[in-house]
Amino acid sequence: MGYFYNPSMNNAYLLIGGNLGDRLGNLKNATKEIELHCGKILSSSAIYETAAWGFTEQPPFFNQAIQVETALSASELMQQLLTIELSLGRERLLPLGPRSIDMDIIYFNSEIIQSEIVTIPHPRMEQRNFVLIPLNEIAPNYIHPVLNLPTSTLLKQCKDESHVYKKTII
Repeated sequence: MGYFYNPSMNNAYLLIGGNLGDRLGNLKNATKEIELHCGKILSSSAIYETAAWGFTEQPPFFNQAIQVETALSASELMQQLLTIELSLGRERLLPLGPRSIDMDIIYFNSEIIQSEIVTIPHPRMEQRNFVLIPLNEIAPNYIHPVLNLPTSTLLKQCKDESHVYKKTII
């Protein structure tokens, strides 16, 4: 049975990740909570492992891109993601520091949003392989609403030299 686009719903692309505790278990728990509280997950990338970006003296991250169909607005979705992070044990001790789970909205429809709670498209996403590689797996033709380029082109143009490894999960 195929998926049919529902124009009354919003289309969001998220990046979820973490580098503390049971990284795979945390991603699985996050996706369950997203389905319960945010909307239907339409697609998800493989899980990728990458070294920390920015503050590099910490364990490597697992990351995954997911596409969600949601009735929530962008601000409501971000608020719900923050609530889920807290429920899964997220502590904000150090900017760019280690964390059990982190969830970001990369794209929300084709909207450009800058508010106190969320900036969409996600800032500097086009500079980060750990965002672009999983996102390219599920949305290679999605057009960045500011740069007006598809994800696949953003990945080709990305100057980030960090390695992102697809994990084989059994």
